[in-house]
Amino acid sequence: MECDIIFKIVSRNSISETTEMCICRKIYVSVVSGGFLRRRNEFIKKEKAMYKKYEMELAGRTLRVDVGRVAKQANGAVLMHYGDTTVLCTATASEKPREGIDFFPLSVEYNERLYAVGKIPGGFNKREGKASENAILTDRVIDRPMRPLFPKDYRNDVTLENLVLSVDQDCSPELTAMLGSAIATCISDIPFDGPISTTQVGLVEGEFVFNPTAAQKEASDLALTVASTREKVIMIEAGANEVPEAQMIDAIFAAHEVNQKVIEFIDTIVAECGKKKHEYISFAVPEELFDAIKEIVPPAEMEEAVFTDEKQVREENIRKITERLEEAFADKEEWLEKLGEAVYQYQKKTVRKMILKDHKRPDGRAIDQIRPLAAEVDLIPRVHGSAMFTRGQTQICNIATLAPLAEAQKLDGLDESETSKRYMHHYNFPSYSVGETRPSRGPGRREIGHGALAERALVPVLPSEAEFPYAIRTVSETFESNGSTSQASVCASSMSLMAAGVPIKAAVAGISAGLVTGETDDDYLVLTDIQGLEDFFGDMDFKVAGTHKGITAIQMDIKIHGLTRPIIEEAIAATKKARTYILDEVMAKAIAEPRPEVGPYAPKIIQMQIDPQKIGDVVGQRGKTINAIIEETGVKIDITDDGAVSICGVEAESMERAKKLIQIIVTDFEAGMVLEGKVVSIKEFGAFLEFAPGKEGMVHISKISKQRIKQVEDVLTLGDVVKVVCLGKDKMGRLSFSMKDVAE
Repeated sequence: MECDIIFKIVSRNSISETTEMCICRKIYVSVVSGGFLRRRNEFIKKEKAMYKKYEMELAGRTLRVDVGRVAKQANGAVLMHYGDTTVLCTATASEKPREGIDFFPLSVEYNERLYAVGKIPGGFNKREGKASENAILTDRVIDRPMRPLFPKDYRNDVTLENLVLSVDQDCSPELTAMLGSAIATCISDIPFDGPISTTQVGLVEGEFVFNPTAAQKEASDLALTVASTREKVIMIEAGANEVPEAQMIDAIFAAHEVNQKVIEFIDTIVAECGKKKHEYISFAVPEELFDAIKEIVPPAEMEEAVFTDEKQVREENIRKITERLEEAFADKEEWLEKLGEAVYQYQKKTVRKMILKDHKRPDGRAIDQIRPLAAEVDLIPRVHGSAMFTRGQTQICNIATLAPLAEAQKLDGLDESETSKRYMHHYNFPSYSVGETRPSRGPGRREIGHGALAERALVPVLPSEAEFPYAIRTVSETFESNGSTSQASVCASSMSLMAAGVPIKAAVAGISAGLVTGETDDDYLVLTDIQGLEDFFGDMDFKVAGTHKGITAIQMDIKIHGLTRPIIEEAIAATKKARTYILDEVMAKAIAEPRPEVGPYAPKIIQMQIDPQKIGDVVGQRGKTINAIIEETGVKIDITDDGAVSICGVEAESMERAKKLIQIIVTDFEAGMVLEGKVVSIKEFGAFLEFAPGKEGMVHISKISKQRIKQVEDVLTLGDVVKVVCLGKDKMGRLSFSMKDVAE
């Protein structure tokens, strides 16, 4: 009986602890019943099959990976711990390929739960709804380095799910999810050419900080995320305070070195826990189909079809070629199923050969040549600021709107340091911009991602709230699209802000570089200002935004297994050259600097400072006083906890009136002060004057006139506005005023 009790108590612990307890109690095998031995042996077997735990030190904190502990029915699952941040990461794949598609169906989900930071969601339902903007951006940053490492002909649905269970503000849940997604996929049976690792880099007082804490992020001039394979960099995402190009490159490869240590750690996990990768149905195009296509459409004809800068012309050429091939292969149903993919691959090979071997681009430009550029401001009347930027067949119109700080976006997420957002950049991509028709369903992940990238690029140059106490929204409307709309959005937004009178520190421009690679690492060509076709068929979309001084944002998407340092250095150098040209030769000629004042249709703001202890007097009981000022003047008033008051309105007279009223409310009246008040009440003994909402005083009947009067109504009526002088406090401690003692 004693042994049975011991087993039940320690069954949750390790077998070593069980052994210790048994020794301590001097329990010998000879006296142990056969039933207990059987149960103990079963327990030992289960113990061996229980989860495995792996740990490493990463940037001064412990990274722990639990394998086999939870979610065992997924193809791969890990419970990630970084500090007290806990994220469940799973990788699952369908048993069969999805029919009727010509792409790899990868889905990435980053699920935020507010219980992770001890919050109950707001709203009526009190539960999480649609994914937050941060969750969507995290989905994208996980997707970009993972997608290129799956087989290109894999058509099984794959879902990478990340559930945030707990958040330590000093240990990024986003980073933890990125690492967990990679590990879960590597140990699964899903085909994947990993591992990869991800590192975040900050720049504090000129020094690189890896996986920075919350305090370090607050002080950092850089927010860089780098993902790497064993040999190359596969993803870059950055926001920066005008960091020089050379320093950015050093930061990228410092992160790459850290990634190699994590990859070694992942290798040990995969060696012990990794499953054999499963076989799958390949959807690669048969070589005999390619050969048959080339007989009907020779390479020279395909080159002629794609060699044009008119997107519509090229698409029409390809449509005609496809129709010919469909007629030719009408009796071969198995070929018709893969014809679309085959034509796509034929175009891709043709374009890549033209660029890499012949140094010919589809639109005839030189390798480092930018498409025709145009810029203008003030094309939209009555808005607070507007600008349009055109690059070839890519055209963005941006509109800026200014509002009081109270209009800043409120955030309810997992990051406790981000509770509001003063600057908002939104990006819209309607179907007409690419000559298509489809219903608008609101912004998708692409639109949110492009908007966030432009927002990140412009935040470093915005004035502080003290310098410019406005909430700011810019909206980029895509009028036409043929590659790199996100960077055109950066250019248009920068000009729109200057046109609106926002005193930005410097103009910001953006440009994309592309890449075509050959068989070796040394066989490549970096392209400046890629159009849609080059993005579609190329290996890289390297977006860089910045000022003359340095980089403010980077986003790198690639389709291959990583980039070497020479490629990254060349791409950054090419974007800097192009960015400088755009700033000096295009944008500066449209608008060289911010306008000195906001436009006539924009709200004006007066700032003043009051004693924080007087805030209650200005607000009044249940907001009665401040609402009375707003109703009287028609302005908007914001008051911060430190006593900073912003008065927002269109008419200067109304704003000055509101300012005067607030000044009266917070002023301690002293003898000799001359004021102006409105008669709001008449009594037998005197009249009550209102100097400002909630601020009243009394004039005794004896102080109304130099002549003796029988009753107050002989001189005053309700609503009269009169001047009085403060006489100080009476015997009861009340302020008294006089009309007759006002100096004439």
